Amino acid sequence: MTPILVFDIETIPDVTGLRGLLDVPSEATDEDVANIAFHERRQQNGSEFLPLQQHRVCAISCALRDKDHFRVWSLGEKDAGEKEIIQRFFDGIEKYTPNLVSWNGGGFDLPVLHYRGLVHGIQAPRYWDMGEDDKEFKWNNYISRYHTRHLDLMDLLALYQPRANAPLDEIAQLCGFPGKLGMDGSKVWEAYKNGEIEAIRNYCETDVANTYLVYLRFQLMRGHLTQKAYEVEIKLVRETLSSYSGMHWKEFLAAWR
Repeated sequence: MTPILVFDIETIPDVTGLRGLLDVPSEATDEDVANIAFHERRQQNGSEFLPLQQHRVCAISCALRDKDHFRVWSLGEKDAGEKEIIQRFFDGIEKYTPNLVSWNGGGFDLPVLHYRGLVHGIQAPRYWDMGEDDKEFKWNNYISRYHTRHLDLMDLLALYQPRANAPLDEIAQLCGFPGKLGMDGSKVWEAYKNGEIEAIRNYCETDVANTYLVYLRFQLMRGHLTQKAYEVEIKLVRETLSSYSGMHWKEFLAAWR
């Protein structure tokens, strides 16, 4: 089978880049820089959500379904730098050529990874192939919105209509899955400032688990899984997560109806 790689990223303000972009005094703290950026953004459009190029990746989590295996993990050690975890992500694509699955990956995660890849000099030739090296990629590549080598579930289920987009948390819960547990993207910066990178990684991992479960339900709906095959896949996910020792997985399983 073609490996299925579900991914999600978590980000914080790129305070190093923002210092230069905003010409902030050198004595300003990282929090000062971020607050200035939030204030300017709020003045521009009423929201503190920064432009994608002003984000820095602090975690990437993945769920991989391959052959008889399923696993969920975060890339790199918890103190790994941004460049390392981004390169690891693209190295995995280089090695395995998986089908990518995301929730809003086309609207957020991948563009952020593109910009940060430029900043760090990341190499990702397989990901960027649009048929120049592999002719099959001309008709099905990671870049096109309408190809399945990257399936953005949110975008597809909304029929590519932004007004129809739905949050992962609500869709997961409506399907009987756990949804978000105690954290969301708006809390990541505060958690990062408090040194809670492990909590951020745990949250990111549960997001990819939710996304994979919704993906399985989608595969059932579209007829790519029979009811029996769907139940086998669900059992594999439950058994795998039950074998993990993290408290976030115990909470996840307890919330899964």
